[in-house]
Amino acid sequence: MADIRVLVVDDSTTMRALFCGMFDNAKGIQVLDHAASAAEAREVMRRARPDVVTLDIEMPGMNGLDFLEEIMRERPLPVIMLSTLTQKGAASSIRAMELGAFDCFPKPTIATRDEFERITPKLVALVKAAASGKTTAARKKVGQAAEDGFRPNGRVVALSASSGGVAALMQIVPAFPAACPPTIITIPLEPGMGDSLIGRLDAAARPRIRPASDGQRLEPGNVYIAADQSVHVIVDGAAAAEIKTTPADPVNGARPSASLLFATLAKTAGASVVAGVLTGTGTDGCAGLQALKLAGATTFAQSIDTAAAGEAPAAALATGAAQRPVPLGEIAKFVLDQCRDVAHAA
Repeated sequence: MADIRVLVVDDSTTMRALFCGMFDNAKGIQVLDHAASAAEAREVMRRARPDVVTLDIEMPGMNGLDFLEEIMRERPLPVIMLSTLTQKGAASSIRAMELGAFDCFPKPTIATRDEFERITPKLVALVKAAASGKTTAARKKVGQAAEDGFRPNGRVVALSASSGGVAALMQIVPAFPAACPPTIITIPLEPGMGDSLIGRLDAAARPRIRPASDGQRLEPGNVYIAADQSVHVIVDGAAAAEIKTTPADPVNGARPSASLLFATLAKTAGASVVAGVLTGTGTDGCAGLQALKLAGATTFAQSIDTAAAGEAPAAALATGAAQRPVPLGEIAKFVLDQCRDVAHAA
């Protein structure tokens, strides 16, 4: 198998050298070239097409967000954005993933070889996942308009996502009606990015978008986002479902763990759950989805051909935990159809 060719775009000479050294030493990856600006990167991409681009958000001249938008419009390919862990950086990262970035990776605050050696395994794995992911099909705006007159039937919706999840959720959640079924979503994000995602979704959607926090009741008309990587989110109580948070160790490398959330829902709500694994890397969610399926819940996975990162939904389908694949553009309708109060439908 040919090596994955990476184009590194960063205005810092030091950062370019460190990132290039990281990728040159990684098995299965080679640096196609590096660039200090969008103009230089554009010239490189005219000569040869990289498999993956790492792109700094903050650059002189055309910034990374504007260049990303150009790439997705004219020559779509997997892009990993390098962002700073600041409030501005978090908002820019969410915007980048809306525009089609495969994922965002926190840029090291200390440009040393030791720091780069520490982050190498995670970033290398992300580059390999991006190279095998989808770019164009997953980015089309194919969501439906929010319904009027919808009445929930008491079922709970649970979704999980990681890489590519921001763009997927920006299509799914705005198609929910104001009186949507109580919905809880795990999407592990770097500090600050969860709040930015909640703000973007709340401005675009009709339900109330809230962070999943300890003690909240699951109520219709609310979408709860579990993005904080310092805690797991579970649901407790059968009669009055309530969110609980716990700072336990990661489960199968994930925190918040979708499998843990799904498993608690299998015990507390069982057949009253509609759950799905959306675009993402890894296998988190599969074990919990299987528990939900055995408890009588409706389970599904985003179809692989519409997922930016197909590893997670592919695992859910391959193990049989997901009963069926659902294309991104049909997920909102599929979920709402399972949660509609047919007896009182208009």
